[in-house]
Amino acid sequence: MKKLALALILLTALTGCWPKTFMSPIDTSMPEDWKKFYITPLELSAATAPSNYPANLSESLRSGIQNNTRLKLASGLEDAQVKISGIVSGYNTSPIAIQQGDLAAKNRLTVSVNFTIITPSKGLEKMEFTSSRFADYESNEQLVDVETRLLESINQQVVQDVINKLLSNW
Repeated sequence: MKKLALALILLTALTGCWPKTFMSPIDTSMPEDWKKFYITPLELSAATAPSNYPANLSESLRSGIQNNTRLKLASGLEDAQVKISGIVSGYNTSPIAIQQGDLAAKNRLTVSVNFTIITPSKGLEKMEFTSSRFADYESNEQLVDVETRLLESINQQVVQDVINKLLSNW
């Protein structure tokens, strides 16, 4: 009986301190008036990038923002409070980890995207930033054989950069 009484007292004390609601940083980091976002088709100015890369990155951005923020995809640019546009400005490979005989042990694929985000907060605010991300691969591998896997990794990083900008108090 003493154990039951002690358990009830402990349970009552703990429930008084228990938070009534759980709020993630996502819920509080963006202004309340941001409900929907729209991504204009990304442009391509990097000559060596695959022609379908901007479309793939745009889709990754749409999915990532919808799944990791409270923003919903707008049906058109006019319906959106957050407007995102961008240009794939860099796409190159370079040798890294040089070993004996000036041979590269690894190569690095680097992608750079210049983004512009326009929001209605405090008038029209415009933020421009560049996300430059990379993924490494072994020098005995051909880029065409690993490019899809590398771009998936890079896309995840770029999407996270955009989400971080949306959640920051800029």
